[in-house]
Amino acid sequence: MANVSIKFNGKEFLLSCDDGQEEHLEELSLHLNKKFNGLKNSLGNIGENKLLLITSIKIMDEYFETRKKINEKKKELKDLSNKFRELKSLVYEYREKKEKEIEQLIKEQSSFKKEIEKNKEDYEKIIDDAASQIENFVQKINSENLIQ
Repeated sequence: MANVSIKFNGKEFLLSCDDGQEEHLEELSLHLNKKFNGLKNSLGNIGENKLLLITSIKIMDEYFETRKKINEKKKELKDLSNKFRELKSLVYEYREKKEKEIEQLIKEQSSFKKEIEKNKEDYEKIIDDAASQIENFVQKINSENLIQ
């Protein structure tokens, strides 16, 4: 344990604290002294006990206001976190939906490609058959013309 000499309201006090906390204790003491002296200057000499009580109440008020703000910020953070989770879920759902749509489009594209290949083969066969029939027709006419 460390000992720290603190001056408050013109009086010296020896306080103990954990090792390494001396500077923090001095900082707290300065803050308390500043509050106390500020109230003493604004309220006048109303007695040390009453000034200590008012100082304590003011510090507790600051503490509770700070705690209230922290709780509000925690709630805001929790709400934001929930909204983020919701948004994240929507993004994953959207991505999954789009992946399924892409998968379906790929299947349709593959199907269209096969259909086009089949149609190409069918058209080539029709053209070959038509060319063959025209050639046969021309040969038949030429042979009939030669006979006559």
